[in-house]
Amino acid sequence: MSYGLLKGKRGIIFGALNDQSIAWKVALKAVEEGASITLSNTAIALRMGQVKELGEKLGCEVIPADATSFEDLEEVFKRSQEVLGGKIDFVLHSIGMSPNVRKGKAYDDLDYGMLNKTLDISAISFHKMLQAAKKNDAIAENGSVVALTYMAAQRTMFGYNDMADAKSLLESIARSFGYVYGRENKVRINTISQSPTMTTAGSGVAGMDKLFDFAEKISPLGNASAEECADYCIVMFSDLTRKVTMQNLFHDGGFSSMGMSFEAMATYEKGLND
Repeated sequence: MSYGLLKGKRGIIFGALNDQSIAWKVALKAVEEGASITLSNTAIALRMGQVKELGEKLGCEVIPADATSFEDLEEVFKRSQEVLGGKIDFVLHSIGMSPNVRKGKAYDDLDYGMLNKTLDISAISFHKMLQAAKKNDAIAENGSVVALTYMAAQRTMFGYNDMADAKSLLESIARSFGYVYGRENKVRINTISQSPTMTTAGSGVAGMDKLFDFAEKISPLGNASAEECADYCIVMFSDLTRKVTMQNLFHDGGFSSMGMSFEAMATYEKGLND
């Protein structure tokens, strides 16, 4: 069901890869809610993913860009304004990758060159994105920017590795830039801390299937799906949240407030008795 929450708004969705990705779901929902959007991802992602097919389906332009390149990001904002006919009302940052995780490097045996890439791709790209937008006055007053994060920024989660450090930095950037952009341009910036989700990126984390099951047993409402995260993003883009900024918003079925659940305890006791 469409509520017209984004009717007449213009947006950019960074990071859609395939129909498993949260950014993909957000793009679908945004258009369904009345928005006009552009999509952006790296050139290699455009070749290996299905972003072009999504662009064709939604009738929107796909703009290749390296999110670690300030110049590329400036071009995305410039081109998006040309295509959409005005300033941007909302932006989704759904970008994250750790070479250390991909190579199976343990946290106490990190390759520091790869760590720099993790931080640049997964967090510093967010600062570059916001700085490019602000310097070019690309986001409209009362605009909304959302970045996707995970609770490993606050708590140690096995297997999440140096991505936890990247997410901590990402959330800090949202707060720091949120103050500046809000004070000067009334642009709000928030992060959404999503449940473990079986996206292409998420499935690369060691033990993700077990973490997914554990979170499902702990959370009173169960894990939030990619589709449900997309719904939350749409609300954050809409005028219904015009005074929400600099927040890390947990969207995890209550997991972040839990210690132990009945179901998890029962599983633990069963293990002891077996």
